[in-house]
Amino acid sequence: MRAAFKPPSPLWGGWRGATGGVLAPAALASGDTPHPSLRATLPTRGRERRYALSLLTAMLLAGCAVGPDYHPPAAPKDAGYAPQKLPDKTSGGEAQRYVQDLDIPGQWWTLFHSPQLNALIERALKANPDLAGAEAALRNAVETLKAQQATLLPTIQGNYAPSRQKNATGTIAPTLTNNQPIYTLHTTQLTLDYTLDVFGGTRREIESLAATAEQQRFQGEATYLTLISNLVAAAVTEASIRAQIDATERQIAIEQSLTDLIRRERTLGQLAEADVVAQEALLAQTQAQLPGLTKQLDIQRDLITALCGSLPNDAPDEKIEFAALSLPTELPVSLPSKLVEQRPDIKAAAENLHSATAQVGVAIANQLPNFTISASLGTTATDLAKLFSPGNGFWSLVGNADQTIFDGGSLLHKRRAADAALDQAASQYRSTVVSAFQNVADTLHSIEADADTLAADVAAERAAERSLALTRAQAGLGDTGQLAVLAAELSYQQAVNARVLALAARYADTAALFQALGGGWWNRTELNAAK
Repeated sequence: MRAAFKPPSPLWGGWRGATGGVLAPAALASGDTPHPSLRATLPTRGRERRYALSLLTAMLLAGCAVGPDYHPPAAPKDAGYAPQKLPDKTSGGEAQRYVQDLDIPGQWWTLFHSPQLNALIERALKANPDLAGAEAALRNAVETLKAQQATLLPTIQGNYAPSRQKNATGTIAPTLTNNQPIYTLHTTQLTLDYTLDVFGGTRREIESLAATAEQQRFQGEATYLTLISNLVAAAVTEASIRAQIDATERQIAIEQSLTDLIRRERTLGQLAEADVVAQEALLAQTQAQLPGLTKQLDIQRDLITALCGSLPNDAPDEKIEFAALSLPTELPVSLPSKLVEQRPDIKAAAENLHSATAQVGVAIANQLPNFTISASLGTTATDLAKLFSPGNGFWSLVGNADQTIFDGGSLLHKRRAADAALDQAASQYRSTVVSAFQNVADTLHSIEADADTLAADVAAERAAERSLALTRAQAGLGDTGQLAVLAAELSYQQAVNARVLALAARYADTAALFQALGGGWWNRTELNAAK
C-alpha cells in the first residue's frame, strides 16, 4: 500500500469554501461587502449578519485543518561517507570497482552467483514468520486507516422496536383512541449522526494513520532486508567455518605425522624428550580447535534453519561452500542525497515524523468546538400493517455544539505532549540519518581493510606454498628431512586458514554494503507488479 499525502490548506491562510475560494476572516472583520454575485441575492437589511452566517455555513461544510502541515525533511547538505575521496577500486589482486550512483537490483544476493544461496533465500521469503508478521502489521495499519476514513461520513442506523404495553385507565394517563389499555406498539426508525470536521481533527487523525501505515510498510521492507542480509551473512559464515574445519583437519593430520616422526627420532636418540612434549602440546592445541569449529557450524546451521522459518529437525539441504560463491566485481556507492530515499529505516522515521506532525493538529482540534448533527425519521403504529400509514410518521433534527470550558488543563497538556512527541520524532529522524551514513561509511572502510588483509594473506599463502614446494624438492634430493617438509606443510595450512577468514570478512562486508545502501527494495519485481 502506497498512500499519497496532500497537505491540507493551512488554517491561518483563510478557510477554503465549498466552491474552492478562500474566505478570509479579515474581510469580514474589515466590513468589506460580499462578492457581487452573493450581494445580489441578499436584502440590504441584515446583509452583514447573513454574510457571517454564509461564512459559518461554508466553514461547517468544508472545514479547515488546524496544526502544522508536514513537509518531508530535506536531504543533508554537503553529506559524504568519508573526509577523503573514495578510490576507484579496492586494492589487492581481486579488486572490486566502486561505481557511483549504481542502482541496486531488487535481488542483489544473486550477484554472488550461488544457486544454494538463492534457494535458501527463496525458502526464507516463503516461510519466515517475521515477514508474515510484518505483512499482518501492515494490513492492520491499512484497515485501521480505512476505519478512520469512514468517520468522515455520517453514521446511519435502522431500528425496529415492537413492544407490548398497558396504559393506566384512570385520569393519570390517557389510553389509545380506541380506549384499549393493552396494545402492541410497532416502531421503526432511521437515525443519522454526523460529526462535522470543522477544524480538521478527523482529517489530521486520518493523515496520522496514513503515515503510520506507510511507516509500517517501510518497517516491513526493513524486516525483509534484514532477513536477507542476515541469511547471506550466515551463509558466508557457514562457508568460512567449513573451510576452517577442512584446513584444521589437514593441519591436525600434518601435526600428527610430525609428532609421530619426532617420537621415532627421539627413540633413535636424535631429539630430546622436550622436543616430543612440545610437539604433542602443539598437536593437542590444534585438535582442541576442531570441536569448537564443529559447534560453530552446528549453531550456524540452526540459525540458517530458523531464518528459513523451519525447526532444527527440518534443516535445509543446501550447504554453502566458498567454491559456490563469487565476489561481486562492481560495488554500488549511492549518492549521499539519495541515501535518505533508499534506506527503509530512514523512510520509516520520516513517516513517524509525519504522523507526529498530524497528531499536533489533532490535539489542537480537540481544544476547539465540536459540531454534530443528529436526525431521526420513523413511524409508529399499533398495527404492523398500518406502520406506514399517513399520520404515523415522526422526525427530528438536532444540531449540537460542544466546547470544553474547564478540564483541569488536560487538553492543554495533551497539546504540549503532542508538541514534545513531534520534537522527539524529529530528533529520532536526525539520529536515524546520522546512523545510516555511519553505517555506509563503516562498511566502506571495512571493505577497504578486508581487501588489504586478503591481499596480504593471499601473498602469505603463496609464499608458504612456494616454500613447501622448495622443501619437498630438497627432500627429494636428500638435502633435508621429512621433519622440514611437515613443518612447511603446517605453515602452509595455517596460511590457508588465515586467507579463509579474510575472504569470509570480504564477502560479509560486501553483503553489508548492499544492506547499508537500502538493498534495492524499490526494484523488487513483486512491488513493481503491485503498482
